[in-house]
Amino acid sequence: MTAAASVANKLDEMGRPAWIAAMILGFIIFWPLGLAVLAYMFWSGRMGCYARGSDRFERKMHRMQEKMDRMRARMRGEDHWDATPSSGNSAFDEYKAETLRRLEEEQEAFHDFLEQLRKSKDRAEFDQFMADRRRKADAQEETAEQASA
Repeated sequence: MTAAASVANKLDEMGRPAWIAAMILGFIIFWPLGLAVLAYMFWSGRMGCYARGSDRFERKMHRMQEKMDRMRARMRGEDHWDATPSSGNSAFDEYKAETLRRLEEEQEAFHDFLEQLRKSKDRAEFDQFMADRRRKADAQEETAEQASA
């Protein structure tokens, strides 16, 4: 293992603040060194700014789904630790139940819509890949025919 790799492993063990401190020290000692550390942090994903874009969105959506499930359970009184009591007004309780049902349906429709978008994007990417592949195969066949003629 190289010295640079061992330093990087040591800084990884200490976390992001250690990387930031190393960058600042690099700027103080010799500014190109600090710039190199900064570039390495971005390139390797250690800053966390651009490394996990789509995964980050999925995690946020998952957390939001969990919060909605907990809220829904509380509204229905299923969560015995944090159950919300009835308002005492049956008309309002019916309105609340109907609104929650409608929101659940809209949420399900939205999830279906997102799934369709993902599928159509995957299909378009696959079709593009296959078209490129066919085009390359045709070009290779033409080149082979021209070479044999």
